[in-house]
Amino acid sequence: MEISEIKLQRLKMPLNAPFETSFGKIIEKDIILVRAYGKGKVGVSESVAMPFPIYNEETTGTVWYMLSEFLIPALLGKEIQHPDQVSEMFSFIRRNQMAKAALEMAVWDLYSRQTDQPLAAALGGKRKEIEVGVSIGIEPTVVELVNKVDEFLREGYRKIKVKIKPGWDVEPLRAIRNTFGDAVPLMADANSAYTLDDLELLKKLDQFNLIMIEQPLAHDDIIDHASLQTELQTPICLDESIHSVEDTRKAIEIGACKIINIKVGRVGGLTESKRIHDFCERHGIPVWCGGMLEAGVGRAHNIALASLNNFSIPGDTSASSRYFNEDIILPEVTLSKPGVITVPDTAGLGFELNEPFISNLVTAEKVFKKDSEVFGISG
Repeated sequence: MEISEIKLQRLKMPLNAPFETSFGKIIEKDIILVRAYGKGKVGVSESVAMPFPIYNEETTGTVWYMLSEFLIPALLGKEIQHPDQVSEMFSFIRRNQMAKAALEMAVWDLYSRQTDQPLAAALGGKRKEIEVGVSIGIEPTVVELVNKVDEFLREGYRKIKVKIKPGWDVEPLRAIRNTFGDAVPLMADANSAYTLDDLELLKKLDQFNLIMIEQPLAHDDIIDHASLQTELQTPICLDESIHSVEDTRKAIEIGACKIINIKVGRVGGLTESKRIHDFCERHGIPVWCGGMLEAGVGRAHNIALASLNNFSIPGDTSASSRYFNEDIILPEVTLSKPGVITVPDTAGLGFELNEPFISNLVTAEKVFKKDSEVFGISG
């Protein structure tokens, strides 16, 4: 497969309600939409980076720069046999995983369209449908949180993830358990808000029978997580600390976690996501697909990935309407039945772009063509 053209578009897409975590409040998605063209087909992906370096060191601006200056020139016009080669071509660049993933995922979609197979099948996925959960941010009051949980349980979501931080942890979780009982699949996501000095507080979370507590300690740590896991009954899930299959190996070997969250953008693409999935499957570690408030293109990639066998815990890929009044894909992502999304069985992602809506969101555009020094730029 040869890629003849790549198009970048930067979009500003409002959320239908603010989403708050331990590191801040998000009111809109700042998206880079990537299109890769070849042999009459177009593969698409989106960057999951945020405008500010609060989740990791990358931002929408750094991703745009890395794509423009290094990654696209390394790929454009090169002939490759399979998308797995893309991560090898980018190996000379340190980190910048979200930028790498944004381009690599578009190549995966292009490949699956050129070979006339669903992206899920191209990745090796067997599931025809996936179970999904929902992520709830830090709400203004415990009452509002409980009401949100009730709403999503009525919609049939198979897992409830609640964001926590110091001062918003024990009481919100107790309120959920007191209201709905232990049968509700419940987890807490700390986004690195705690330290080992909070050990006694974190041990109190054991009483709530959580599926897991996600990334309680520092974003770049596995050592302290290993110490913490020996003190907790609740399984620790690592998120921000895992950027590769090597990170995964080390974390599992020292007992830093019992579950791994795979986010395609965080680990540099679908190829590395598959490697992590396969390694965890061989070592009996369950995985699930995390979310980054993706618009429809990112959600479609997550659906395809989650069709792999070892994604045994419902992921964060809720319906489009959870975050957006209108999405950038058609049809939008919906639940085919309570808590379940059907994996598309048509070529590529199984969704098409909502071009009229996208055109209203574009703030910048750049086109890269094979054998051309002239790039179109607007915005």
